[in-house]
Amino acid sequence: MFTIEIIGVWLAVLLTFSIFSYLYDDNPFYKAAEHLFVGVSAGYVAAISFWQQVQPNLFGRLWPQIDPQTELSIFGKAWYFIYDVFGWITSLFGILERGVFPKGGIEGHSDIRIIYVIPFILGIFMLLRLFPKVGWLARWAIAYIVGMASGLRLYAYLNSNVIEQIKASGVDFSADWFTIINKIIILVGTIAGLMYFFFSKEHKGVVGKISRIGIYFLMISFGAHFGFTVMGRISLLIGRIYDLIKFSVAQYYNATFWIMGIMIIILAIWAFKKDKQKQPEVV
Repeated sequence: MFTIEIIGVWLAVLLTFSIFSYLYDDNPFYKAAEHLFVGVSAGYVAAISFWQQVQPNLFGRLWPQIDPQTELSIFGKAWYFIYDVFGWITSLFGILERGVFPKGGIEGHSDIRIIYVIPFILGIFMLLRLFPKVGWLARWAIAYIVGMASGLRLYAYLNSNVIEQIKASGVDFSADWFTIINKIIILVGTIAGLMYFFFSKEHKGVVGKISRIGIYFLMISFGAHFGFTVMGRISLLIGRIYDLIKFSVAQYYNATFWIMGIMIIILAIWAFKKDKQKQPEVV
C-alpha cells in the first residue's frame, strides 16, 4: 500500500536521480529538479523570513498585543482600526483565520513603536518594483538598505577581519616554543600574503621573493579550503547513496531500482530523439 512515507521515499529517489542525471547531460529531469529546488527554497526562505522577522519584529512593534480592558486614546483606536482592516484583508475578508494580524495585537512587545512605520513604508517601496510606473520608489529602499548594511558590515569587518587578524598575528615570546614557532609562521604568511597584493612596486628582488612566499601560503590556504569543501560534499554524497541503498528493499517497493530503470529508458528515448533532430536533412 502506498502511504505518505512511501510516496515521499519515491519522490526523494526521483529527485536524487534527477540531479545525478546531469552527469550524463543537461536533460528535462535535471531541469525539473533544479527548478523545483530553487522554487521550494525561495518559498521556504520567504515564509521563514516573514513569520520569524517581519510579522513579530515589524508588525509586532507597530501593533503589540493590548489588554482588552485597556482604554485606548483616539489615536490608539484609529491605529488599531487600521490593524483590524489589515487583518480583515489578509483573512480574505473574514473567510480565513486571522493568522498574520490576530485579534488584539501581536504578542512579544508591549509598547507601540511608531518609528517602525519607516521600514514598513520602505518595504512597501520594495514591492513597488513590480510596477514600472512607480518602480523608482524602490530605489529609496535599496539605497537605505545598502547604506545601512555597508555601515554595519564595515564595523564588523574591521573588528573581525582586521583588528582580530592583527592581534592573532602578534607573537607572544613568553609562550612555549611550539606556540612561538606557530605564531611566527602565521606572521610571515600574513606579511607575505599582503606583499603579493602590493602592486605599487614591481615584484623583483626582495619584494618578489617575499611575494613568492605569499603565493605558497595562499595556495596552501586555498587548497585546505577546497579540500574541506570537497570533504563536506563527499559526506553528503555518501548520505544520498546510503539512502538509495536503503530505499532499494522490498519495504519501499524497490523504489531505487524502479525509478532508475524508468529514468534510463526515458533518457535513452530523449537522447535518441535529440540526436535525430540534430542530424541534417539530406536534399
